[in-house]
Amino acid sequence: MLLLDPPCAGAMEGLQGENAGVGDTGEDAQEAHRALAYDTVLSTLVAVLVYVVLKVSLDVVRQWRARISVLIVGSGPVGLAAALVAVRSGKVLKLTVLEERYRSALLCRPQQIALDPRSVKFLLGLGVDFDNMEGCWHNEHFFTRIGVFQEYLLSILEQKKQKVDVRVQLGTKFTDEYLRQIPRSQWPRVIVVADGSCGDSCSVLGISSEYTVESCHAYGANAAIERLDQRQVPTPEIRAHSLYFDLSAYGVEALREHRNPTTKPGFHLKIYGTFRNRYMALICPASDSKMVRFLKHTANSSVMKNIFHHSFNAYKTDIEPRLNDVTLHSMQCSRRLFEIQLSHRRASAAYIEGDNVAVTVEGEAAYVLNFDTGCGVNLGMRGLESMGTFIYRTATAVDQNDILEALSAKMQHSRQVAETFRLTGLAESMYE
Repeated sequence: MLLLDPPCAGAMEGLQGENAGVGDTGEDAQEAHRALAYDTVLSTLVAVLVYVVLKVSLDVVRQWRARISVLIVGSGPVGLAAALVAVRSGKVLKLTVLEERYRSALLCRPQQIALDPRSVKFLLGLGVDFDNMEGCWHNEHFFTRIGVFQEYLLSILEQKKQKVDVRVQLGTKFTDEYLRQIPRSQWPRVIVVADGSCGDSCSVLGISSEYTVESCHAYGANAAIERLDQRQVPTPEIRAHSLYFDLSAYGVEALREHRNPTTKPGFHLKIYGTFRNRYMALICPASDSKMVRFLKHTANSSVMKNIFHHSFNAYKTDIEPRLNDVTLHSMQCSRRLFEIQLSHRRASAAYIEGDNVAVTVEGEAAYVLNFDTGCGVNLGMRGLESMGTFIYRTATAVDQNDILEALSAKMQHSRQVAETFRLTGLAESMYE
């Protein structure tokens, strides 16, 4: 048996002790490394958190303080409603409304407008108090003269001057010269074009005049008559449905042919306007019946006049006089039925890159219906439903991409408004 002497045993013990010391040092190093990594991760998370909080806070402050200048061209019902939307957005520092006409010409227009329930709700949200406006209610529609409506909206804008720099410039035309007089540093960030179907503001801004023309799958005709002995007061509209006319004197039998259960049969008539300025709209769904073919192609202009004459006397209110030979002579009406079409401007929004200006086109400057129902203002109001969001996104935009996205969304909404009206607008305003 081989025995280790004591000195060798001591050496082994010393070696084990040294190995133990090395192990302790390694564990300490690992612990220190873990602590360092933990501190690094924690400090990084804290830094990221501080950055996020600071950025969000700065963005909130920037969005809260963001204010822009807005220019609205046109002070018709849609233009003035757009002005209220701009003020309501809370992002407008300066609002300018341009109108080519002077106040007297602007407010004396005799036409009557009919605001449907959806437009009424929209305007109530803008602060419009219909109880303080001359007009009348019928079936949740509000009827008033266009001049009365404009004067009321102008009075609301006058009250908003305490919060927003509102300037209404009447008798001022929007031209290249007008734009040149504005210093580049003071150009509006948003321009709203609402100068009607005959306005040329879009051409001044270089916006294309091309339209998309689509059929509304119906035929119609309009008539108008002015009776100076009657009052200029708003009146509810009158509707009559499922009408057929005796045209046997013209060689056309009033056959109720091609009855399609999915469409409204016959013709639909609407009488609207004030007692002094009476308007009539006659419409029928697209069909190939003998009567429709005859009324579409007849060269006898007296046929439509006789139809409107007898229709008015049959459905007028009891308190207004009948049409006689004298008033019939002064009636203006369509010569024949025509296809009802809606024209929608292809470019309803634009971006002026060099001047960082976003442009949107509203009302009849964007949508043109070749058939008057007395409810045309509602089509313009639909387009304004996205105006508040558009102004907010433009005011708080960080870069050009944000503005372009806001313009794209606005244009998409405009297309949806046109398509919805083309499919259902006449049904709501004439058939029902």
